[in-house]
Order: sequence, then structure tokens, then C-alpha cells
Amino acid sequence: MAKTAKTRTKVKTQARAKIKTFPFDAAETLDTPEAIAEYLSAAFETSDPSFIAKAVGTAARARGMSEIARDAGLSRENLYRSLDGETKAEFATIVRVLDALGIRLAAAPKPA
Repeated sequence: MAKTAKTRTKVKTQARAKIKTFPFDAAETLDTPEAIAEYLSAAFETSDPSFIAKAVGTAARARGMSEIARDAGLSRENLYRSLDGETKAEFATIVRVLDALGIRLAAAPKPA
């Protein structure tokens, strides 16, 4: 029996050693305006301001932070800081970035 337990331990150790993970960056998948709009719509549904700001930042990175900063009339550094999800981004900043992304906000009633 000791041999069986030792074999199981060896198999588990080998299985753990072969697992590799890779960092996921959602910005790499946001390659169309439709994908960005879908991604941001899902973020808006959370009603979490930090999550929404971070999602807007991810969408901006997908398009190119320098280009978005220029189009929004903001510095790139300020944009990174505002959209990191750790600080409270001003609503005006979010609106300017969404405009630069070609995304518009639309109001809709909550489902009952």
C-alpha cells in the first residue's frame, strides 16, 4: 500500500509542475468598436464605479492610451491614474474618454 500512496503523490506532484498560466489582458481582445461597446455595457451593468473606470481604462488601452488622451484633451499620465480603478475618476473624464472611444451613454430603465 505504501507504494500506491507514493505513486499517487508522485503523479500529483508531476501534474502540478506542468501547469502554466499566462496573464490575461482584456485589452488584447477589444479589437472592434462593437467589442468595446459590449465590454463596457457589461461593466456598466455592475453599477460599480471603480470597475467601470477600470473597464473604460482597459478599452482606452485597447485603442491606444496616447491617442485617446489626445482626443479627450487629457494627459496620458492623468488618464492612466484616473482609470486605474483605484482612484475615483471624475464623471467628466469618463464622458470625455467614452467620446474619444466613439461610445455614447444611453439611459434605459432597469428591468422590473
